[in-house]
Amino acid sequence: MLRSVILAASRSSQVERLVATAPYTRDVVRRFVAGAATDDALRATRGLVDDGLAVTLDHLGEDTVTPEQAVATRDEYLTLLKMLAAAGLTPAAEVSVKLSALGQMFDEQLAYDNARAICAAADAAGTTVTLDMEDHTTTDSTLEVLSRLRKDFPSTGAVLQSYLRRTESDCRELASAGSRVRLCKGAYKEPESVAYQSAREVDRSYVRCMNILMSGDGYPMLATHDPRMIAIGEDRARWFDRGPERFEFQMLYGIRPEEQARLAGEGYTVRTYVPYGDEWYGYLMRRLAERPANLVFFGRALLSKK
Repeated sequence: MLRSVILAASRSSQVERLVATAPYTRDVVRRFVAGAATDDALRATRGLVDDGLAVTLDHLGEDTVTPEQAVATRDEYLTLLKMLAAAGLTPAAEVSVKLSALGQMFDEQLAYDNARAICAAADAAGTTVTLDMEDHTTTDSTLEVLSRLRKDFPSTGAVLQSYLRRTESDCRELASAGSRVRLCKGAYKEPESVAYQSAREVDRSYVRCMNILMSGDGYPMLATHDPRMIAIGEDRARWFDRGPERFEFQMLYGIRPEEQARLAGEGYTVRTYVPYGDEWYGYLMRRLAERPANLVFFGRALLSKK
């Protein structure tokens, strides 16, 4: 019920205006979003890399409805990648890209062309790209674009969401040598016909998918703040004899920084997902909806550095 309420709020312009004008909103946004400009993203990246963390950067914005908007998003990523390379922040920093921001909803070929240009720029910068996953109606399209991109850029990463019933099968398909796969729980409102509805079912699916990826030949990227899932990930790494160089943990910017530091200090690769840009509202609301317990994480993060 709470998840549905949060997702409904994420689509409400009235709630967005209310949140945007609330007294503490600026502090919340500053804690979980690097800033509006590319320079802000680089500044946050530098601090994280200096602390021994890897980074993936996401330029926020999904409501792309014209080719001009899609090209502008592409160009922002091209600029970002040049600046990351010039600052010596690659390969520790990569980028995460939503195909919807590149034109997927109205022209899949345009989205592919834009994504390919970003992959080429990432390759030239000495790093790579991960394609974010969105709601289930785009899953097949995103995986098709991924397949096409991997012909020339095999390190392009995929994202799979454990709340979708299909994901175990997708994990088996993608658990191949060299395949980078980020496993997360999922953050969109989906019908019961395609997605598990209870947190327990989503968690159980996450563990089943983790087992498939950790036992395969690819490179799993475990995106979670859940202490139970982190502990299971550490256990599965030992069980499947995966050294720290053969998988990684991923967490959101501003969430559980001490845990990120602990894992990095124990030799694991920990990649922080760093969003930046003006379109912060939808991002924050989806993170809350992905797991309503994130309300607790966000609240604690504002009060402490744990």
